[in-house]
Amino acid sequence: MNINNLEDTIVAIATGDVISAIGIVRLSGKNTFDIIQKLIPSKNLKDSPSHTLHFGKIYDENQKDIDEVVISLFKAPHSYTGEDVIEISCHGNPLILKKVIETCIHYGARLANPGEFTLRAFLNGKLDLIQAEAVADLIHAQSDKAHELALKQLKGGFSNDLKALRTQLLDLASLLELELDFSEEDVEFANREQLNQTLLQIFYKVKHLKDSFRLGNVIKKGIPTVIAGRPNAGKSSLLNLLLNEERAIVSDIEGTTRDTIEEALNLNGILFQFIDTAGIRKATDTIETLGIQKTYEKIQKASVLIYLFDCQLTTTKQVFEDLQSFPLENLYLILVANKIDLNPNFEFEERLTSLASKTLKITCKDSQSVDKIKQSLIEYAQNQTVLDSTIVTNTRHYEALERCYEALSHALNNMKNQVSSEFIAQDLRQVLYYLGTITGEISNDEILSNIFSKFCIGK
Repeated sequence: MNINNLEDTIVAIATGDVISAIGIVRLSGKNTFDIIQKLIPSKNLKDSPSHTLHFGKIYDENQKDIDEVVISLFKAPHSYTGEDVIEISCHGNPLILKKVIETCIHYGARLANPGEFTLRAFLNGKLDLIQAEAVADLIHAQSDKAHELALKQLKGGFSNDLKALRTQLLDLASLLELELDFSEEDVEFANREQLNQTLLQIFYKVKHLKDSFRLGNVIKKGIPTVIAGRPNAGKSSLLNLLLNEERAIVSDIEGTTRDTIEEALNLNGILFQFIDTAGIRKATDTIETLGIQKTYEKIQKASVLIYLFDCQLTTTKQVFEDLQSFPLENLYLILVANKIDLNPNFEFEERLTSLASKTLKITCKDSQSVDKIKQSLIEYAQNQTVLDSTIVTNTRHYEALERCYEALSHALNNMKNQVSSEFIAQDLRQVLYYLGTITGEISNDEILSNIFSKFCIGK
């Protein structure tokens, strides 16, 4: 995206390019009212108040009717972009919307780039960069929790946290810089003990934000949930029942699943990414070996592991051996004894329950059994996704916070070793720089182009 052509007036469809009751075309820029006046010459919109609606007919460049529309006026600076903005609400036929766009372009507008309306909102101070990115997250949210997080970001929750941190850091950096100006007089403006305490507070706040990314990323993309077990344990049947569709092939032949099968499911407003894996056994060929290796790789990256076993044919020793081979640290393990209808007297041994977060006895033929698993997943997610503090969801933000964390660690180490104020001030300048890149106070054209090019056209 070329952000140097922001003097242009831009136009785009703000609603989807599909047949619908209503379709909206959005214009923004200094020539917005000149262009709309040519589409609807019967109205004097330039002299009309901002935030008003106007009904009328619009015409193409040959004065042929296009449609009867409602026009919404938003005059600068009181608009989404901070520029003059007009939204034309037409009947939602893509042919009509296309004709409106073509007519606007004929009168001097150009087609907007992806995210260009929001880019202009950012450049005109209507949003900071965190809020601008939250707009994209809000559009693409796939669960209630992801929607809730994006809305918090858009309202400025994360931005306010960073502003508070920047204010504290600026105060500290200013005192240290002042000391440097009076270095020959050996004056200490910043009490070292107080400085160390404040830096520690900032350090732990940044650490908390940085560490929250693991949860934020899971909420945004879905909780990675691996279904694993030995061949013919019922893993594919379970996946099909969870999804309520025949997604995975079910067969009595061992080793049917050679690769992972991944599907998303929204449970009670929380997105789960279910991953059905190859059965764990001694592989009989190269392809199956690769499939089993991938099973272990997926478990390594998972938040939840559903280990399923046939309680009639699989021994407790075999289950225990499998579990011992998994990286269970920080993993929520749901241990599921399947085919309980064939072995109704089965009971879990203590050495298995000690490893598991939850134990269940089910049969994959029974939908109520699957409901038990769903409820266990919902309970886990609700305990993990309490959104009572700021949660970081963006990889770019996380990487910047990592650098802040490193610079603060260096500053605290310099404090401990009684290093000169000059070096501590340099560390603080680094932290301020990286915090500024998150909010957009420090940015460049390449970063902005990369961020906004991922938006949809019309936003």
